[in-house]
Amino acid sequence: MMKTVRALRQPVIAKARGIATAAGCRLVASCDLAIAADTAWFATPGVKIGLFRHTPMVPMSRAVGHKRAMQMLLTGEPISAATAADWGLINTVVSSDELDDAVMEMAEKILVYSKSTIALGESTHYAQAEMNEDAAYEIVTRVMPANAAGVDAQDGMGAFLEKREAQWIDQ
Repeated sequence: MMKTVRALRQPVIAKARGIATAAGCRLVASCDLAIAADTAWFATPGVKIGLFRHTPMVPMSRAVGHKRAMQMLLTGEPISAATAADWGLINTVVSSDELDDAVMEMAEKILVYSKSTIALGESTHYAQAEMNEDAAYEIVTRVMPANAAGVDAQDGMGAFLEKREAQWIDQ
């Protein structure tokens, strides 16, 4: 399922209100964006029962870095939403009663843009994320001209110059 989340050609926003442990923490780390209530906690407590959380380790180490991921994996201790935001596991912390609105607001900010542009940018981001800098630039310098030549980019650039709203083809 986590690979499917990453393979979707649309952004996936995690919404966390309570405690996200093990696979829940893995899901949050796998999503493109994550918003949590200030009441949320995140943990990988498998070590406490003799089960190291190997699969959550993959997206978590990419989201928070190796040292912080290992702290969570080796101690099993939960981290607060504020710490999760500081570490980069989530994007934003809001009060519990603002959580639904905050997630919808984030989604609405994205939904106004070209779907094909968002899909291309998202897939390119993940393709280059773990590469060295030279390889990453090789990919993006091939993708960027193709993106710029697309119908939506052409209309978007024209709209900017003409001071009008863009008319996305795939909206």
